[in-house]
Amino acid sequence: MKKLTALLLALVMTFGMVACGSKTNDTTTPSTDDTSNTDTADTGNTGDTATEDTGSGEKLYIPVMAKGFQHAYWQAVNEGAEQAAADLGVDIYFDGPASETEIDSQVNMIKTELAKNPKAMALAALSTDSVTEILAECAEKNIPVIGFDSGVPGDTTGAVKATAATDNEAAAAIAAEKFGENETVVAAMQNATSDAPIVIGCLSQDAVSASVTGRTTGFVNKMAEIAETYQPGKVSIEGHTTWEKKVDSPAIIIRVEVSATTEATSLQTSASALLGMDGITAIFCSNEGAVTGFLAATSDGSDLAEGGKYDGLVVAGFDAGSAQKNAVRNGWFIGSVTQDPVQIGYQAVALAVAAANGESVSDVDTGAKWYDSTNIDDPDMATLVYD
Repeated sequence: MKKLTALLLALVMTFGMVACGSKTNDTTTPSTDDTSNTDTADTGNTGDTATEDTGSGEKLYIPVMAKGFQHAYWQAVNEGAEQAAADLGVDIYFDGPASETEIDSQVNMIKTELAKNPKAMALAALSTDSVTEILAECAEKNIPVIGFDSGVPGDTTGAVKATAATDNEAAAAIAAEKFGENETVVAAMQNATSDAPIVIGCLSQDAVSASVTGRTTGFVNKMAEIAETYQPGKVSIEGHTTWEKKVDSPAIIIRVEVSATTEATSLQTSASALLGMDGITAIFCSNEGAVTGFLAATSDGSDLAEGGKYDGLVVAGFDAGSAQKNAVRNGWFIGSVTQDPVQIGYQAVALAVAAANGESVSDVDTGAKWYDSTNIDDPDMATLVYD
């Protein structure tokens, strides 16, 4: 009897151990194989890791290849790209060469990222010709490319699906509208005659780059439209064949002055030519280079101050930079137009995510803003008026 009792007790203990073992196996954490799809791709200079995934456990990875990295403008683009990555739950890698002249360096960066087989890529190419083979490979592998900033102009491979960039014509038109609201300019247009025409100048550093020519076109067209309301049929556009629309006996002349080269001294010479014209009333400088040349021609802007040689001249700029911001703060410029680099970065990533998911995408205007002495130091303007 004792032996039977001992046997029964041993059997009970054995069954209990088996039951415990089964329960333990049911609560064991997944094996390494279960989590092997988790992507920990390097996010490079962003420093952020997205927390969402595509549904398969693998996060979407998108390289964002800029023309540069160190300039404050590109840092602002990076900020926007990081915001989009966080909002959309993807990983990005933002990078660019140290200088916007280092084409080979950018090409090597792009090739390195393409070797990782990303689902999409955002690109601001320093040279379209230099990346044509890369774009052809992207098209072959069905990797959509999103241009941003100046994008990839003239792409013939079909890889570039859309571009996130400033509509430069619309942006520069803002400056013309501000001239149209300025009391000095309005009074001058009202009082202008064919015997004593006024001049509204547009200073541009070249007639080649898409951004500068777009800004010149946008300003000239809008300014001519506004001027026509005061002097119908008496508005003449002169100075460069690209924009020239001359009329006889004009009362208002919109003078386009394009620098012979992009060098600061050449821009200074072109600025001086505008400043020396009879009837000069207002001048628009279409980018930071033009502003630099103009300020050099006006003793770093001091000639625009009260009592200065050009006191009363109405001036507006485009872009930012320390010298331009100083001119705005001092009231030498009525204000300037700035792109929105944060939105450029954000929309580039957003478009890349959509394209990677097979959605149809199209170009996005990332907008522009006007800043003057009243809002230049506002917190929401800080990242847009970079040095």
